[in-house]
Amino acid sequence: MAIDLNSDVGESFGNWSSGDDARIIESVSSVNVACGFHAGDPIGIRATCASAAGAGVTVGAHPGYRDLAGFGRRFMDVDPRELTDDVVYQIGALQALARAAGTSVRYVKPHGALYTTIAVHEPQARAVVRAVRDVDDTLPLLVLPNSVIEAEARAAGLRTVAEAFADRAYTPDGKLVPRREPGAVLDEEADVVAHVLRLATDGEAVAVDGSRIAITVESICVHGDTPGAASMAAAVRRALDAAGVTVGAFA
Repeated sequence: MAIDLNSDVGESFGNWSSGDDARIIESVSSVNVACGFHAGDPIGIRATCASAAGAGVTVGAHPGYRDLAGFGRRFMDVDPRELTDDVVYQIGALQALARAAGTSVRYVKPHGALYTTIAVHEPQARAVVRAVRDVDDTLPLLVLPNSVIEAEARAAGLRTVAEAFADRAYTPDGKLVPRREPGAVLDEEADVVAHVLRLATDGEAVAVDGSRIAITVESICVHGDTPGAASMAAAVRRALDAAGVTVGAFA
C-alpha cells in the first residue's frame, strides 16, 4: 500500500503568520504552495520552496481566487477567461520562485472555494484545465474524485490525481461537508488518524450520517491552517508507517 500525504503551506503574508510549515514539511511527501492570490508573499513562498527542496518534498502550485481578505474561501463569479489567466499567472509565479529555491513545480492543486467550485461548475472547471494546459500539460491536477473538474481534465488529456482530506467530514454522496456546517472540520487527532487509516487501507470513509462510502484516492491532504495541523500531520504519518503504508509523492 502506498499513498501521497500533502499539505497546504506558504500561506503566511507579511506580518500575518499561518501554519507551522517547517514541522508539516517533516511529515508529508508533497506540499501545495500558495501563489499569492489567496495567501502568501514572495519571501515566504520562496523560503517554503527552499524548505521543501531541502527535505526532498515535492512542490505543487496552489492557485486560488484573488481573495486575500477571505483567504480564498469565498465563491467568486469570475469570467472564465479571467480565471484562466489568473491561474496561469499564479503557476508561473510559483515556478519562478521554486526555481530560484532549487526545486520545481510538479503538479497543481486549486485552493479553497476554487477547488470546491470546479468540482461542480463546468465553466470554471474548463478555465482551470485550460490554464494548466497552457502552462504545462504534463502537470498532474489534484482533484476531488467523481467531480466535474476530474472529468474535464481527463477529457483534455491531463493526468488527474484523486484526493481525500484527513481533517474534513464527508456527505453520504462523497462530497465535502461545507465549512459553514457543524462538524465539517475534524479537530480531534484520534478521529483524523482513524479517518486517514480507513481511507488509505480500506478505500472508504464514514460519512456524517454514519454510512460508509467508497473513496479510492492517491493523495490525502492535511490542511496546514487547521489548529494543531503539525501535530496531526506527524500523528498521521506515524500511523501510516505503523500500518505498513508507504508514504511517497505521486509526482
